[in-house]
Amino acid sequence: MRQALSVLRFACVLVLLFAVAPQFFGSFTTAESGKDEATSALAGAEGGVVSAYQAVLGAEGAGADVSGLLVRLNEAGELLTRARMAYKVDDFESALGFAVQCREKLNGFVVEANALRDTAVQERYLDFMFNVVGSVIGAVTVVCASFVSWFFLKRKYETGGSVAK
Repeated sequence: MRQALSVLRFACVLVLLFAVAPQFFGSFTTAESGKDEATSALAGAEGGVVSAYQAVLGAEGAGADVSGLLVRLNEAGELLTRARMAYKVDDFESALGFAVQCREKLNGFVVEANALRDTAVQERYLDFMFNVVGSVIGAVTVVCASFVSWFFLKRKYETGGSVAK
């Protein structure tokens, strides 16, 4: 009878253990999946900020006005910093939220920066061409005007003769 009671107790403990274990271990897997999601989102946001920074650098190098882009990039950087801080204190839900906001802030950013860069390159080319063509036309005009003036002055002095002999 004692053995039957021990087996019954053991069976009850096993049943309770199996009933409670999924909830207990499930919280660890949920926390781990939250951490994994936050880590992934944070890495994606960091990559997005780096890509955006490089695009702004290229646009600025081409002579584009990037002040509007820098405002958005600073806002995204602030969100990324908040995400990192939340991640460091193990607030993975907030870290995920800030990282997602950072990525949303940078949606279409690289395309916009590249468009500004391309526009600046094209404007720089047109300015260069205008300056070169304008300079060439100006130089040709001066040479032609000088030649015409020389021709008419030479003719005038040849036909008029000299006054003193």
